[in-house]
Amino acid sequence: MNRVNRSETTHPTLGDTSELSCTTMASPVGELTLIASPRGLRAVLWPGELGAPERLRRPDEGDPAAERVLRAAQQQLHEYFAGERHEFDLPLDPVGTEFQQAAWMQLRAIPYGATISYGEQARRLGDVRKSRAVGAANGRNPISIIVPCHRVVGSNGALTGFAAGLDAKAWLLRHEQGTLTLLD
Repeated sequence: MNRVNRSETTHPTLGDTSELSCTTMASPVGELTLIASPRGLRAVLWPGELGAPERLRRPDEGDPAAERVLRAAQQQLHEYFAGERHEFDLPLDPVGTEFQQAAWMQLRAIPYGATISYGEQARRLGDVRKSRAVGAANGRNPISIIVPCHRVVGSNGALTGFAAGLDAKAWLLRHEQGTLTLLD
């Protein structure tokens, strides 16, 4: 596990980086970078997301509380990919606007294996006309998989927008719906 190191201590997506720790883990959908503060998981990032998060790291010991969050996140993600976990139980510490935070809370309410549309998510937030704003908020979701933006699809059921690409989104949905084949 590594401590985040930047000459500036504020990042547009990660917020104050001075207390963040990070680690990487292999997964069936690619290497994931996990970033935590002492208060909770701040991000689960795909390769190249945020423009090379690896340059944020240096090999120092991180805060013990952040290290515990990272270990728990790794364990729960391994269980998820093994099909043993359907809900995550982690403290989360994402940085976002009030609207983004509300949109991300709605994502966490989508059951494992289910999907909803952006319009439905907007309706659940109180204004069906905000489906584009919901899409933008979901696109800024820093905690992929655990805050399951992959469960939101277009109004016609089509897969749309995902930080790791549509192949990864399709894989996650097939994984949750139990429709993966040996070739996947």
